[in-house]
Amino acid sequence: MTGLFETTELNGMKLKNRFVRSATYEAMAGLDGTVQDQLCGYMEQLSRGEVGLIITGHAHVTREGQAGPGQMGIYSDAMVDGLRRITSIVHENGGVIAVQLAHAGKNGIGTNDYAALGPSDVLEAGVKKASAMTVDDIKRTVIAFGDAAERAVKSGFDGIQIHAAHGYLLSQFLSPHYNKRSDSYGGNLENRARLLLQVYNEIRQRVGTSYPVMVKINSEDFIENGITVKETIKVAHMLEDCGVDAIEMSGGTFESGMLIPSRVGTSKSEGREVYYREAAETFKKEIGIPLILVGGFLSFNVVQDVVASGLADYVALSRPLIREPNLISRWAGGDRTKAACISCNKCFSTLSTKEALHCAVEKKSKE
Repeated sequence: MTGLFETTELNGMKLKNRFVRSATYEAMAGLDGTVQDQLCGYMEQLSRGEVGLIITGHAHVTREGQAGPGQMGIYSDAMVDGLRRITSIVHENGGVIAVQLAHAGKNGIGTNDYAALGPSDVLEAGVKKASAMTVDDIKRTVIAFGDAAERAVKSGFDGIQIHAAHGYLLSQFLSPHYNKRSDSYGGNLENRARLLLQVYNEIRQRVGTSYPVMVKINSEDFIENGITVKETIKVAHMLEDCGVDAIEMSGGTFESGMLIPSRVGTSKSEGREVYYREAAETFKKEIGIPLILVGGFLSFNVVQDVVASGLADYVALSRPLIREPNLISRWAGGDRTKAACISCNKCFSTLSTKEALHCAVEKKSKE
């Protein structure tokens, strides 16, 4: 039986258990994306909490790719020293950390010189909110991902995850809901996947074959004319053929109604914890590379069954680790009671008030 607390390797990256901290926007960096003390402190908490692999919040690779205030950046060599602070702290506590490389696409918050770009023009009430990327824009972005990957290596990260989920840039290109292009980056799936594969290949060329590179993708978008499970499995085949080391499967965009990536109120029933079970079953039948599965996990016995049954190789958690950064060490120590997180999403509501990421319920209980 596959064990949750056994040691494994992903392309030489040694992990002490099968738990992954799924990338979460912390809003703890400076306005320009530079690392601040609060972010270092939070990563220290996670590493002391015995998470097998920590994946940072999405780090923007260009200025126009910034998704929100206080988001960590990796678009400049000047950021390397700050990023090294994070990796050093995690490593001192025996942890392993990968950086998630991202671009917000049409959801970028930049203005003027850093105006939002996406696969297609976005108009709202007659106002252009994002412009369709030119081929030169696309080439520049691919290079930016490669540059960011080199900074990740210099900063001491143990691996990289490419963010191609949740309706951000690479996800937008994959999805016919957002991608209305008629050139070689739009239309059929091979064209829509072209940018993701170019980004992956650029990164792989920069970091070499012995450095772990993972990809996070949607099982499906849960929106009209969005990417489907069938198409996602085809993209996973493409990534497998290119040599990707692992895929994290998520789902939904922030336009997906009740089926957003972090759903509300799933804590009442264990049967509702594994959001993407059917998609994961299909993945494991057809794809040979390791699967990291995220989506509503709160109960130890559910997590144990998912790994022991072979539904996934690793289990990723986000909100439970916001409430309890020490959750994995608690479970490892024998206290297998359910995570304290109640899936209310108030942690993300705090970000709209310009506070850094935290559990609002936990904070209120201490007041």
